Amino acid sequence: MKIATFNINGINGRLPVLLKWLKMAAPDVVCLQELKAPQEKFPEAALTKAGYNAVWLGQKSWNGVAILSRKPIQVLRRALPGDRTDTHSRYLEVITYEKIIACIYLPNGNPWPGPKFDYKLAWFKRLVRHAKNSMLPNCPLYWQATIM
Repeated sequence: MKIATFNINGINGRLPVLLKWLKMAAPDVVCLQELKAPQEKFPEAALTKAGYNAVWLGQKSWNGVAILSRKPIQVLRRALPGDRTDTHSRYLEVITYEKIIACIYLPNGNPWPGPKFDYKLAWFKRLVRHAKNSMLPNCPLYWQATIM
């Protein structure tokens, strides 16, 4: 199984590049970050035509993560546990190819010191706590992260 990651930095503006890369690289699973598109603007039809199932968590102008797979996808989580008030689209966890795959887009935390840095540290602590709680015997867990 070939798993790849792609910080797309605007999925609709870079869709032709993504489609060309998918055809050339032919990954089985792709984790995308920084979609910069609201949920309803995700190009699902084009990705389906390219042979991929897609699950995404969009957000206008920034953030956003997606997982593409040549096989069916079952969504486990659309948010990182631990803060019900967090509205950032930064975490997606699925089952595909009989494996748990999580795609994250870690906050950059700039400037330091400040509330964005504090948010980053709290988010990272939640991620580590969730990862520790997710470790199951005989169940591979694949974490893909883009740190910006």
